[in-house]
Amino acid sequence: MLSEQRPLAGKVALVAGATRGCGRATAIELGALGATVYGTGRSTRSGRSPMNRPETIEDTAELVTAAGGEGIAVRCDHTDAGDVAKLVDRIRDDHGRLDILVNDIWGGDPFLQWDKPVWEHPLDVTLGVLRNGIETHLITSHLAIPLMLEGTGGLVIEVGDGKGDVPYRANMSYDLVKAAVVRMGLGLAHELKPYGVTALTVTPGWLRSESMLDYFGVTEDTWRERAQSVPYFEHSETPHLLARGIAALAADPGRDRFSGRCLGSWELMREYDLQDADGTRPDWGAVDLEARRWTLTSGMPAPM
Repeated sequence: MLSEQRPLAGKVALVAGATRGCGRATAIELGALGATVYGTGRSTRSGRSPMNRPETIEDTAELVTAAGGEGIAVRCDHTDAGDVAKLVDRIRDDHGRLDILVNDIWGGDPFLQWDKPVWEHPLDVTLGVLRNGIETHLITSHLAIPLMLEGTGGLVIEVGDGKGDVPYRANMSYDLVKAAVVRMGLGLAHELKPYGVTALTVTPGWLRSESMLDYFGVTEDTWRERAQSVPYFEHSETPHLLARGIAALAADPGRDRFSGRCLGSWELMREYDLQDADGTRPDWGAVDLEARRWTLTSGMPAPM
């Protein structure tokens, strides 16, 4: 019975970008199934990242432990290969293995100007977003996957925004990052298949993340007040819906059937019969394409 409740007991996970949003929720849900979770980010109790948000990796680690796992906070700048190498060395020294890698690094939202075409968008911001959203994933995969290959099996998940056929996401750098992440999941699946490691991409629907709730001036308790006036907001979800799907994948011995695919939170919800943290079953897939088309003409940030 214990193994059924804690199917990830003894497994070691790295959630890269675990300070908030889907990263934090994924760390918690992996912990709830018994995993040891290294949660990384740049926001700590001793200093904020350029995102300038109040959430910290120490908070995430405590939530993982409270959920039933072991949470370990490590400050890491994933644009810095030296930082990531030290992180991987620590995981090797502490546990000698890595079973689950979740690449959820992003950190670009506050710097994007959604109403600017690429020639008017600040070039340093455009290139910085690409570095935050693409280079960080490549650096982390390059340095962390070899530790995973020292063991058997394994799961690598890229966290993106939208499946491969979604309309343009209203900002060039954002669109390039999210399209690249989908291709990374596909590419890693091909490269890791001979080693028995499963790789894929997942995407949430419209997230009621900490920053999105702040954007609308609501909380998780009051968000429905804005759903009456903001189109499609009633279909939104908490970060825990996708996170529970990721945790279910990690615990699924037959997950290789999804290798190379891009799965939405709504698809994982149906596959594993999941509920969101509030007990609902939001199906963003039913409105995703029309909502993204609306975003292009509304001046709203892309649903994520």
